[in-house]
Amino acid sequence: MLDNTTAVMTEDFILAAGTASLSARLYTPASAPDVAVVIHGATGVPRDYYKHFAHWLAAEQGMACLTYDYRDFGHSLTGPMRESQATMADWALIDMPAARAEMRRRFPSVQHWSIGHSVGGMLGPVQPDIDQIDRMVCVCSGLVTLTDHPWPYRALATMFWYGHPPLLVKALGYLPGKALGFGSNLPSRVYWQWRKWCTDPLNYVPEIGTSLPEALWAASETPVDLFTTDDDQVVPPNAVWRLADLYGPKARRHQLSPKEFGLSEIGHIGAFARRNAAVWPRLIAPTNG
Repeated sequence: MLDNTTAVMTEDFILAAGTASLSARLYTPASAPDVAVVIHGATGVPRDYYKHFAHWLAAEQGMACLTYDYRDFGHSLTGPMRESQATMADWALIDMPAARAEMRRRFPSVQHWSIGHSVGGMLGPVQPDIDQIDRMVCVCSGLVTLTDHPWPYRALATMFWYGHPPLLVKALGYLPGKALGFGSNLPSRVYWQWRKWCTDPLNYVPEIGTSLPEALWAASETPVDLFTTDDDQVVPPNAVWRLADLYGPKARRHQLSPKEFGLSEIGHIGAFARRNAAVWPRLIAPTNG
């Protein structure tokens, strides 16, 4: 599907990611872009949540931008979710690189940026195509564990991992996120891997070099900026800084306060909300090492 506006052309298409097919939308500016961006969404957050930010990148910044849904989620779900074998590692190690490869194919002569929200940046250090990324921007991405959460949110997180949600996943074969008020349904293996990592004091770090690839980002020259917010209860700043350590000593750290943008709150999800568009220029601004 093609949809033309005065400044931006959008195209919906399917891209291949290993044996999976991902539903994608490309936002192309009126003039030839110098930067191509892939937005890797947060867990349970569909691609359409990022449409206003993606349109802004194309219309106001002249960047081509790709949004997509991970396998067996959102628009990419093609069969019963209970039959899905997708894992969070599949999203990070197969789907994310496939989306970037598609943008390199379409725009071979430009800078290629990855903007990862939460899980979209969390596994960057172990991804296979680091040397083909020109800049990584991580927004509210961190190696979070239960004890990072402030109260009373910690009680909610404890219930999510140890209360009735895991029982429902076992019974139904998927996480009924909509019914639980979480927002989106998720494949069971995504939930179990997510649960395992978020209840381990070191998140996924103990699996590096075994069930996950080696973390090679620190040895690369690819710049990375990590953004956290003062009011993020889901992935608080200390969890983001642990991920920054894994990215390496050159990782650039940015802590944002809602007040500096004239906002009442940003939180974990809000950085990409249209009401918080004042934050957007900061996320892509040139930064010095």
